[in-house]
Amino acid sequence: MEVEAAKEIGAAIAIGLGAVGPGIGVGILAARAMEAIGRNPEAAPKIQAAMILAIAFAEAIAIYALVVALIIKFV
Repeated sequence: MEVEAAKEIGAAIAIGLGAVGPGIGVGILAARAMEAIGRNPEAAPKIQAAMILAIAFAEAIAIYALVVALIIKFV
């Protein structure tokens, strides 16, 4: 296999696997937050703020995977 082909495959695997975890995590997080708001609507602002913060941290992992994929592809 040529070096360029290996780089392409490596970058694809890096971003593919790196995006699966945060995607699942954000889905579970949002589902649990909606469930909590449904049980206790008065706490919605606190739950929503915590949910948005946690989603931002989860999405940061996907951005790290994107950076690694770009480094593999172009370096």
